[in-house]
Amino acid sequence: MLEPLTPFEIEALLLSLKVAAASLVVTLPLGLALAWLLARTNLPGRWLLEAMVNLPLVLPPVVTGLVLLMVFGARGPVGGWLRETFGMTLAFHWTGAALAAAVMALPLVVRPMRLSLEAVDPRLEQAAATLGAPPLHVFARVTLPLAAPGMIAGMALGFARAFGEFGATVTFVGAIPGETLTLPVAIYTTLQRVDGEPAAMRLAVVAVVVSIAALLAAEWLTRRALRGGSLR
Repeated sequence: MLEPLTPFEIEALLLSLKVAAASLVVTLPLGLALAWLLARTNLPGRWLLEAMVNLPLVLPPVVTGLVLLMVFGARGPVGGWLRETFGMTLAFHWTGAALAAAVMALPLVVRPMRLSLEAVDPRLEQAAATLGAPPLHVFARVTLPLAAPGMIAGMALGFARAFGEFGATVTFVGAIPGETLTLPVAIYTTLQRVDGEPAAMRLAVVAVVVSIAALLAAEWLTRRALRGGSLR
């Protein structure tokens, strides 16, 4: 029988939830914008944009973390500018963990959103526009409700992926207790101890439970959206 979580393990769990939620705040609007560009526009070089969005899926996570460190680290072009201008440091900070999780989760957020937008019948949008609705109104009141299942699926997959992110996180921000030691990183570091297997097993069970709960919640919300139920 699994023992209760220790304060150290609870801290890692809460940090992972915080990082995953913060990453979702980043990926949701960005993912929606990218999904719309890929689904509804014929921009030159769209294939390159799609390749860049999906690149984290095929790159080793450690490579993604290394790129983040080079760009957003204290000596990187973006990280150095953020530190000098705003006094903000991402590397070896929980916000950096959220950035790494967002980058790794973005492809899983964009794809279902894109597919849902492509499945919306443009004639319904055109009908709303002919009745005098402005474009933003059409998007908010017609397009988004019809694409809601894909939006929910993207949010759930993005949250679950961000919650389980390890490789890019540990490369970019390290494993600082209380700051960047997320649940997956805690599982890895715990396994390095001679007597760490029971604690790692407890954390692994917690990770599975949280991920399944996120997917079940998404499935429930998606079914309600498909039935035309209110998401409020």
